[in-house]
Amino acid sequence: MKKLATCLIGVVGLIGTPAFAADMAVKAPRPLPAPAPVFSWTGCYLGGYAGGAWHESDGASFTDLGQNGLGAAGSIAKPPFMSYSGGAVAARIVPQHSWSADLDSTFIGGGTLGCNWQPVGSPFVFGLEGEGGYMRLSGQAFDPRTIVSTQTTPDVLGSAKVGDWYGMITGRLGYAWDRTLLYVKGGAAFVPTQASVVDRCQNTAAGCGNWLIATSGSDTATTWTVGGGLEWAFAQSWSVKAEYMFIALGDHSGFQTCGPVTTPAGTTLPGGPFCFNNTFSGIHTAKIGLNYRFGTGY
Repeated sequence: MKKLATCLIGVVGLIGTPAFAADMAVKAPRPLPAPAPVFSWTGCYLGGYAGGAWHESDGASFTDLGQNGLGAAGSIAKPPFMSYSGGAVAARIVPQHSWSADLDSTFIGGGTLGCNWQPVGSPFVFGLEGEGGYMRLSGQAFDPRTIVSTQTTPDVLGSAKVGDWYGMITGRLGYAWDRTLLYVKGGAAFVPTQASVVDRCQNTAAGCGNWLIATSGSDTATTWTVGGGLEWAFAQSWSVKAEYMFIALGDHSGFQTCGPVTTPAGTTLPGGPFCFNNTFSGIHTAKIGLNYRFGTGY
């Protein structure tokens, strides 16, 4: 009987086990955490910046070409004549020469519009950017060669200005470490330039020249620019940058200005117009900026 009872209990246990197991709650496997999204610099952006600009070397240079004499049949000849720096009298005539004027440093500010593309899985970033803003460098200097013979007061004044606006169209190539981007950029720059040379004194008793000349001219230089910077995305769509750019005005040939030479009484002296070449040195710029990128940044 005891053996029979033990067998019956074992059979009942075997029959009841599946039903008990079916009643137990089965826990689902815990999901793996989603991988963090990879930041991307791809997208277009709009930004603003502020900084400073200063010139290199001589700033602006004025080359005294003397008079452009008339050749055969009234054609303009090359300017082989001496300069009237100190006046029209022979004792004050000096060889052709140049002098320079320092240009004051300036505040710059403006805006940028550009687009970046970062291939998936690549640290390289390719971009195109337009920049435009305010910049004004100006200066003036007297021709030191006007101190000659009996003249004791400088009176030939050269003045120059770079600005009031400028623009750039550049390409960008960068290398990104997640939200940090180190880049170089280069392209074309457009900068207006102005220059004039005038006689500031005709009083021979005061030791000034005995003639009058006034020339002025302007040109918009189209030249190259190159530089680079560092940009950091501190939020999903916002980034700050620090950037340096060089504008190669020194490679721009400048322009020539001419004007008639007259006496204090208004009589035009013979020999043709009096001419100057006006050239400009390169410009350095440094700025900080804030950009807003359209899109998610991921």
